[in-house]
Amino acid sequence: MADRTQPAADIAEPVAGGAHRRVAAPPTQQRRGRLFLLVAATALIGYLSLLAVVRSNRSLQADIAATARIQRTDHPLLARAMYAVSWFGFRPQSLMLPAATIVGAWLLRFRRESLFLVAAWGASFLSFTTKLIVQRPRPDNTVFRVVEANIRDSSFPSGHTLHYVAFWGFVCYLVVTHVTNRVVRWVTAGFIGTLAALIGPSRIYLGHHWLTDVLASYLLGLAYLLGLVAVYQWVRSWGCARDGRGG
Repeated sequence: MADRTQPAADIAEPVAGGAHRRVAAPPTQQRRGRLFLLVAATALIGYLSLLAVVRSNRSLQADIAATARIQRTDHPLLARAMYAVSWFGFRPQSLMLPAATIVGAWLLRFRRESLFLVAAWGASFLSFTTKLIVQRPRPDNTVFRVVEANIRDSSFPSGHTLHYVAFWGFVCYLVVTHVTNRVVRWVTAGFIGTLAALIGPSRIYLGHHWLTDVLASYLLGLAYLLGLVAVYQWVRSWGCARDGRGG
């Protein structure tokens, strides 16, 4: 049994060691992460404000006007592009891709990071519980163009948007702050950043969400990301100080 597993260990160990050697120093990681904290500083207050507005008035004229305006351009190529942006948030890929990312980080011996990725994935639970409380109807397919999809829950907030910002945003944070290869950093940041920027308009264009749904999810996602990054930095600094390596 040991003889069968040894070759796999012999392969995994150099790969994991190489990945760790390419990780930037802790001070560099913290410096690169400050932008995330600054952008998300007021996000939670903004989200709570939108939540209060939506709970008091579930049908907002701004939502109706925004959906009508975004759906004004009806082109097959645009529809395919918007669906492609949302594709990562539909099941089963919304479960398989995060799980593969977490397992990959664990196998590369980024154990602390893999646990925080699990916590980042937990933002989806906030979406689930908020939907149960607010119970906001989705756009009506007799009024707006609604692309068929396997959707069974209510509208507020947008689970896709929250997942992209919180989970994939944290993946982006880890890559940008840890990886020394500039090409890998900026390609990853560009790809995830583009998806995160387009997911809100995509959800409205496909007729699955209102404007305030996606705005609230952007704000909640940033707030969640803010808290997670702050805790991660504290835990990492504490771990480095305990090991005598400094911050």
